[in-house]
Amino acid sequence: MTAPLSPLHPALLAEGADARGVVPGDVRHPPWLLISGAALGLTILIVGAVGALIGGGWELAVDRAIMLWTRHGNAHGVPIGPRWVRAAMIDITALGGVTILTLVTAIAVGFLALKRLWLTMLLVIGGTVSGAIAVSIAKLLVARPRPEIIDHLVTVSSASFPSGHATNSAIVYLTLATLIMQIVPGRVVRGYILCTAALLVVAIGCSRVYLGVHWPSDVLTGWGVGALWALMWWAVGAWVRLRRAGRSLLHPGE
Repeated sequence: MTAPLSPLHPALLAEGADARGVVPGDVRHPPWLLISGAALGLTILIVGAVGALIGGGWELAVDRAIMLWTRHGNAHGVPIGPRWVRAAMIDITALGGVTILTLVTAIAVGFLALKRLWLTMLLVIGGTVSGAIAVSIAKLLVARPRPEIIDHLVTVSSASFPSGHATNSAIVYLTLATLIMQIVPGRVVRGYILCTAALLVVAIGCSRVYLGVHWPSDVLTGWGVGALWALMWWAVGAWVRLRRAGRSLLHPGE
């Protein structure tokens, strides 16, 4: 008699097992919907609170200090670091731009469709598209001007808060990472995926400050909002998978 295939067997994944609620056995199952709701609420609270402070004329002294430090304390000074750092920062910042993020998302969606991982594909589309819309709305509502304290090393035109590059890169890369982690077995592999995405997001955010086009508080808020947005969709994805798998949220061990 032939032994049944493991839920994570490549043959089952190729047949769209993702849509049937396959979850690696070593993934823990906390109350996902509660986590999702908390993440969304905290996201709204952060953007609303910081946006209100900025709208009231609030400005952090540390924002100015960090930006001047990147120019050796001179508003029109040369950027810190060797000459190649400037070119590297411009390349890195492009990884958080609309064009690259759209391409990354489209490639990921196409791959998931080919693998018939329909649930993950729909979650990726929902998380990234809704996130981009939320960031655009936040920018319009707060309308914080770009920093003029130091020279800009790249051309920008939109509002400053929150950093679109920092927020959208966190939304795209972290949402992709956390959702893919739900269908990939092995803690080491999942840890590698998450760490790679996080390092990429941090590098993109730092590049925006170095290039003089964002206040550090724009980037920090963007990181926080993007991470919470990814957490929200991660929780939604886990809840749907467990529902499809027929597992109890109250007693996940059963």
